[in-house]
Amino acid sequence: ADQALAAHARVLLRGEAGSGKTTLVQWLAVSAARQELDERMAYLRDRVPFVLPLRTLTRHGERLPAPKDFLSAVGSPLAGEQPAGWEARVLAAGRALVLVDGIDEIPDTERARTRAWLTDLIDAYPGNRWLVTSRPSAVREDWLADEDFTELTLSSMRPADVAAFIGRWHTAARTGSPDEDAALGGYEHQLLAAVRAKADLGRLATNPLMCGLICALHRDRRGFLPLGRKDLYTAALSMLLVRRDRERDMDVPELREEPQIQLLQRLAYWLIRNGRTQMDRSRAESVIADSLPAVPEMAAVGDARAVFDHFLHRSGLLRQPAPGTVEFVHRTFQDFLGARAAVDEGDFGVLVRHAADDQWEDVVRMSVAHARPRERAEFFTGLLAYGDSRADPPGRARVHLLAAACLEHAAELDPAVRRQVESRASALIPPADAPSARELAAAGPVILDLLPGPEAVGDDEAALVVVAASHVGSDAAIPFLARFRAHPANAVRSQLVWSWGRFDTEQYADEVIAHLDPRGLFFTVTSDAQLTALTRLGGRPWLEARGDLAADGLGAYARTAALESVRIRDNENLTSLAFLRGQEGLRHLDISDCPALTDLSALEGTRLTSLYLDDVRRGDLGVLSSLSGLTTVRLGGAGLPPVSGLSAAAPLTDVNLKPASPLPGGLEGLGRLRRLQVLTLGKHGGPQGAADWREIALLPDLRLLHLYAAFLASAPDSLTAPSVQQLILRGDLPPGVGRAVTRLFPSLHTLTVTSPGEHLVVPELAALPGLRRICVPFGDRGGRLQGLDVLGPAVEVTGLGAVTVD
Repeated sequence: ADQALAAHARVLLRGEAGSGKTTLVQWLAVSAARQELDERMAYLRDRVPFVLPLRTLTRHGERLPAPKDFLSAVGSPLAGEQPAGWEARVLAAGRALVLVDGIDEIPDTERARTRAWLTDLIDAYPGNRWLVTSRPSAVREDWLADEDFTELTLSSMRPADVAAFIGRWHTAARTGSPDEDAALGGYEHQLLAAVRAKADLGRLATNPLMCGLICALHRDRRGFLPLGRKDLYTAALSMLLVRRDRERDMDVPELREEPQIQLLQRLAYWLIRNGRTQMDRSRAESVIADSLPAVPEMAAVGDARAVFDHFLHRSGLLRQPAPGTVEFVHRTFQDFLGARAAVDEGDFGVLVRHAADDQWEDVVRMSVAHARPRERAEFFTGLLAYGDSRADPPGRARVHLLAAACLEHAAELDPAVRRQVESRASALIPPADAPSARELAAAGPVILDLLPGPEAVGDDEAALVVVAASHVGSDAAIPFLARFRAHPANAVRSQLVWSWGRFDTEQYADEVIAHLDPRGLFFTVTSDAQLTALTRLGGRPWLEARGDLAADGLGAYARTAALESVRIRDNENLTSLAFLRGQEGLRHLDISDCPALTDLSALEGTRLTSLYLDDVRRGDLGVLSSLSGLTTVRLGGAGLPPVSGLSAAAPLTDVNLKPASPLPGGLEGLGRLRRLQVLTLGKHGGPQGAADWREIALLPDLRLLHLYAAFLASAPDSLTAPSVQQLILRGDLPPGVGRAVTRLFPSLHTLTVTSPGEHLVVPELAALPGLRRICVPFGDRGGRLQGLDVLGPAVEVTGLGAVTVD
């Protein structure tokens, strides 16, 4: 995370609640201010950090600040001390580190205004570094794409991270007392074992907030933890509100837990109803004052001001981010307490109306946990009705999926209501096709609790489930995807590989990639980090390398792996294939869009059986003459060698030539390839005259010919290609095409045309005794077939689409 802005000057960082977004913002700011930087952090040198928490800037609904008002807007005590115009000068010089925290913590109605404000700042002050944070589902995927922001996701903690956190937490908690430290050591080992063994606890320990909470509760309860999120938060509140001060012999009034929660939950619910995470102290005291008459036990503390101070200084639940303002120590507690207040007040209608709002998602979930059975049934019924009434499919799906996700919190629920909820979810899950899977993923991590596992779906459905989970945009999906890693279907395994780039490289490599069956599977890498990780795993025999991967990394990989099939795509820096030298098992090589590649000498004498080269415009293709084991060759783009450069000794059966310009020498030498069965010729690679057609006619085993129809006009009247049984014609058909086909290909079995136009006169084909099929796969473009009835029932005509039949 500390390197995110080293590689990208503008980053939109998404992360779940408690994942450390705000902590990262604060850490970057402090690191920049201290200027005690090693080489890894050199990008922060001479940077001035501006921390702009949106919850603070928008708490009164006022206009977002101009640079001159940054310090005063966030309540800095230094506001007014800076020289006039200082902020503008820093920004204009490109020296600023602008950290905008919490898009999700402002109402949805204010986000467009916030984006415009941010865009104006970026346009006015280019050259600075920008970090914007948000919960995953608060803004759409391309929200800042037009401003060249890179979208990154703050990873969930891996099992190794959780173990490290637990170890460091207990180390930090040591006091030096032998007895206490010995007990802590025991708690540490016990908690490590519990997190690994108990699935519910493991799912909770995915971010620093929850890990810290679990460690504290585990120690506080002498090694015993509640199960489930509601019980865990309830225990945490008890520890913070009552037990901590009591057990530390603090000189404070003896207060029960419930009265304190009653007041705190009203503060939380005010924030939620108003779409805020922060309020003025005066507002908080007013809310407390209005509630105090109903909670007389709190009078022992004093008036509203004294109660507020008690919560602020003693509970650990509230904090003061700036003078005169207050917020909950974390949004998670606000949502938990706000949900409790909503249920106490019977505001289920309010909850239902906000079910499609991402800011209310956890509130809705926790409300189900707090509700009594009859309330819960009515709440679910209301959620379903609200979802059914929505005209927008994404909103409808989100509400129905949220209802389904809430079932885990419904300890008791009318079976009929449960069936209705499950029925709505079953219409969406599993997804029916790839677009539906991606739309489903837009609902966010909520779908991970609803998608079926590999044991519950067939191969096709499993692949779509993986598509949906992989587009969620959170590392929380990794444990779910890992459940599919042993799936035998190639479509599932391929999708798991393709999804690697959306997640933390190392975690995904260890939990998913390392366990995939490599047989018949290309392992696609798109970054040097992925290539390094795959090298660490011992390599895989089928490799697809996409993008500007370093030659050194490819070399290190090749030294580890026994390569069989290699694809190299879109590498503008690769100049040599030297990393493939000595790969005796290499049989298939596919290279495209590598414009700097010149040295192919490593292929000389190899036992390749298939070679695909496309747009290798500067490469020395003379090496082709040494490849005597080739059965398949596909060459495309600029700079192709003459056909005579192919080895006549090679057992070639399939040749595909799609040059960017006419081949030198045309098709001269093609007739030497006596085993050729399939020939594909592109727009610039077809026969230009009688000499080229004679080369085609020399091929005794040619069965399939694929070329542009326009080339038929250059064939001499006296020439035939009697071995051709299948013909595919691309492009517009010239007049008399039927007569030319009948003359040239007397043994034709199947004719496929992509643009029938007006010139395919079917009776002209009646002279072909072996004709059995005419395919018009793109007939929806329109066209006309004349005399179809002449052919009789022995000839099948398929794919007519919009073709008119006379």
